[in-house]
Amino acid sequence: MASVEFRNVSKSFGEFKAVTDVSFSIGDGEFVCLLGPSGCGKTTSLRMMAGLETPTSGQIFIGGEEVTHLHPKDRNIAMVFQDYALYPHMNLADNIAYPLKVRGESVEKRHGRAKEVADVLKIGHLMDRLPSQISGGQQQRTSLARALVYPAKVYLFDEPLSNLDAKLRLEARGFLNHLQRDMGMTAVYVTHDQAEAMALATRIAVMDQGKIVQFASPIEIYRRPATTFVANFVGNPPMNLVTVTGTQGDGKLQLKADGLTIAPLPMTDSIGKALATSENLTLGIRPEHLGIAAPGAPNTITAPLFANENMGPESLVTIDRGDSIRLTARIFTDDHLDIADIVTLSFSAEHIHLFDHHGNRIPGAGE
Repeated sequence: MASVEFRNVSKSFGEFKAVTDVSFSIGDGEFVCLLGPSGCGKTTSLRMMAGLETPTSGQIFIGGEEVTHLHPKDRNIAMVFQDYALYPHMNLADNIAYPLKVRGESVEKRHGRAKEVADVLKIGHLMDRLPSQISGGQQQRTSLARALVYPAKVYLFDEPLSNLDAKLRLEARGFLNHLQRDMGMTAVYVTHDQAEAMALATRIAVMDQGKIVQFASPIEIYRRPATTFVANFVGNPPMNLVTVTGTQGDGKLQLKADGLTIAPLPMTDSIGKALATSENLTLGIRPEHLGIAAPGAPNTITAPLFANENMGPESLVTIDRGDSIRLTARIFTDDHLDIADIVTLSFSAEHIHLFDHHGNRIPGAGE
C-alpha cells in the first residue's frame, strides 16, 4: 500500500476549470472519499490519480514517487468503475484473472489466484458464468475481485455502488467497509452519496466547483461543517439554515429573524470579527437537535406544519413560515400532529452553528 499526494493540481478542459489548485495528502492505509455534487471535480481528480487524465498543472505522487506523467499501467493502481466494465464474452474466472494475464502469469497461477479472491467475495461458485448470467450485485463483486486479484499500491473506486438497488448497496457498503479494514488498503472512493462517504471513509474531502472545501473525518464534517455548502450537503435531512441578523451589546450576541426567539449568546472574538464585516449571519441547526417545544422553552421558532413524515422509529416534522424559512426536525416520539397545526420547535444553544455572510463557519458557536 502507499500514500497519495496532490500538490497544487489543476485540470482544465478548454475554458472550463474542472479542478483548481487542489492540494491534499492521503496516508498509507487510509480510506478517503471524494464527496460532492455532479461537476464538482471529484471524478476528474480520481482519473488524474489513475493516469487517465493529465493535470494541466501541479504534481501527483503515489508512495512518494511522482507519477504526474506516468502511464496508468506503470502506477501499480487498481480501479473499480461505475459500470463494472466486465468483458461480456469472458466468464468470471477470466474476467477476474485478466490483470494477471496482461502481466504474463501462467493460466494455472492466475486462475488459482482468481478463485482465491472470488471465494473471499462469495462468488467462487460462479466462475464459469458470463457477466450476463449473474446479478448486479454479483457483477459488482466480480469487478471488485478483478481489482483485488493483483496487489496494488492504491485502489480507486468510481461510484461502484450507484447501479445497485438500495438493499444491495447497503450490503456492498458493509462489505467494502470490512474489506478495507481487513486488508488495510489505501483507497480513494468517489461518490455523491454522503451516506456512503460517512459510512466508509476514514476522512472525507468535500468538493465544490473544483476545490476541496473541507477535508476531515466524517464526524468532524458532520459536527463542524466548514461552510454552509458542507452543512447543506452532508446530512439527511441536511442542516437547517436560517438567515439571521446579529447585534452585540453588554458582551452578548443577539440573533434575530422573523418568528425566531433566541436567548442572548456569549460573544467571542471570532463572532465580533464576523459582525464587523456584516451583521448578516446564517444560523445552522441539525434536525436531530430540534424538538417539539415544551411550555416556556427558550430558543424557539413557530410556524405552520408543512409535513409530518413517519419513518418508523422517527418522524421528520417540517414547518414552513412561507418566507424562505423551512425547518425540519427529527422527532423520536409518537406525538400526533395535524397538517393544520401551528408547531413550535425548540433547540439548545449548545447545538447551534454560525456562519458569516460568506458562508464560512464562525468558530466557537455551539459545537
